[in-house]
Amino acid sequence: MQSKKQTIVLAFTIVACFAVVIALSRYMDANRPKLDSNIEEENLYVAGNTAKKMSLGFNGLVADWYWMRSLQYIGRKLINHKGDLQIDNLTALNPKLLYPLLDNATTLDPDFTAVYEYGAIVLPTINKDDAIKLVKKGIEANPADWKLYHQLGYIYWKSGDFKSASKTYLDGSKLPFAPPWMRVMSARIEGEGGSRQTAREMFTNMLNESSDRQIKELAAKRLLQIESFDERDEIQKVILSFQERAKRCPSSWLEITNNLSGVTLPTGRKLRIASNGTPVDPLDTPYLLVQKNCHVDLDWNNSKIPYK
Repeated sequence: MQSKKQTIVLAFTIVACFAVVIALSRYMDANRPKLDSNIEEENLYVAGNTAKKMSLGFNGLVADWYWMRSLQYIGRKLINHKGDLQIDNLTALNPKLLYPLLDNATTLDPDFTAVYEYGAIVLPTINKDDAIKLVKKGIEANPADWKLYHQLGYIYWKSGDFKSASKTYLDGSKLPFAPPWMRVMSARIEGEGGSRQTAREMFTNMLNESSDRQIKELAAKRLLQIESFDERDEIQKVILSFQERAKRCPSSWLEITNNLSGVTLPTGRKLRIASNGTPVDPLDTPYLLVQKNCHVDLDWNNSKIPYK
């Protein structure tokens, strides 16, 4: 009985200590003085193995804490940044602490698949080697998880290493329960590399397979961006055709509306034309007819389609 009481007291003490740590962390975040951003970035957290020893067996709880800290860290930087950014290109934020935070989370909980997925999307443009290292760490801990091969293949594809990307998808396709499209992606990348159709399939699979809301939103936006690329290619062809015939740029969309209305995109869909004769992007913002060099462009001030 005495031993049982001691165990209960110890458990309550540990929980109370974690509560104090969390409360103190929040207080420090709310009241810490403003520092130069370069100095603030040096405030590194303890290494993952050290954190694991200090967690007293509550590895999952501490891993969740590091995961939340990584999201808060990026969230604060996004709030302070002026301009639109996509989560697959946060280079402008210079998030030096992101990899250490994600690495700690996965050291504490090697099965934390959400962290590997997030790292595979966010890290490649920040530090490709860190992105590869993180996901390979996940594969080592979870060798039967085909989704990790999908994420590693994406990193290689994103960085232009199509040979490694193709091999990674092929390796992943051999795992139990891997979907047939993994082998298809391997062949597609091997044959077409960074083609637009490969990108379309890549982000379609990401949209269908991810359970992370931010990643699904990113994939949906990238698919709309690819659709807009197709649209602008076809619109530009009509503009150039008019220019060759008339020896000048169209003065407005109305001069080529009839030609635009007959355009069929590579996906088989017809080009969207507004009631005033203006072609519109996939989210219905009118395209711009730029007279200076006679080309079509996104209305980047108003369109929700990613410009880059």
